[in-house]
Amino acid sequence: MSDIIIEFRDVYKSFNGLPVHKGINLSIRKGEIMALLGGSGSGKSVLLKEIIGLMMPDKGDIVVFGKHVTQMKEDELITLRRHVGMLFQGAALFDSLTVFENIAYPLREHLQLTEKELQERVAEKLRLVGLSGIELKMPAELSGGMKKRVGLARAIATEPDIILYDEPTTGLDPMAAQRINELIVELQRELGVTTIIVTHDLHCVRTVSNRIAMLHEGKIIMVGTWEELVASDIQEVKDFISGVICE
Repeated sequence: MSDIIIEFRDVYKSFNGLPVHKGINLSIRKGEIMALLGGSGSGKSVLLKEIIGLMMPDKGDIVVFGKHVTQMKEDELITLRRHVGMLFQGAALFDSLTVFENIAYPLREHLQLTEKELQERVAEKLRLVGLSGIELKMPAELSGGMKKRVGLARAIATEPDIILYDEPTTGLDPMAAQRINELIVELQRELGVTTIIVTHDLHCVRTVSNRIAMLHEGKIIMVGTWEELVASDIQEVKDFISGVICE
């Protein structure tokens, strides 16, 4: 299909002899929000890292923008990463840098912008995440929700085509989590990005995703909408949903 932007083809991955992926097959369409669900240790975050070549599968292929990630040299991977933004679970801000320098970091790495252009780009991305005017603050001065939003501003700084979210609402209070959920949808709508979310937050999954892929014992056991997920007769899907809701 011409609208497929990311594709996992029979991907296998093990750590210390323990298999995490046992033949992952998954296609992600351009412009959609795909949520990845699964128990702890099911390899959801590993899939995100494999998309940008931070980890490589033991076997199989990963195709992004029509190119084979598993065959890329380091300079090609660096170019790929410029087109992919990632929000890490803990926001992963540099504690010793201001908000401005945190967001400017990937811009200095990948683009040749003047200082004025840097300031304008950082200000624009902070506006998009609802945090205008905090350029000079340090990460220690920010709440957990604000750190996530600064991390998101950094993820979109290079104006990527794909955004990867690793547990974007973990550790946030309900209001902050809802703001992140709203931002995910807003950015997809405004920027036209393709979005992949690793999460245990079923409210996030229900409110933002177009499709959901469920991982279980190293394989994708279901791909569908939220309505299809909750109506599924697959026992592992039913057990996961009921278990998370009970938590």
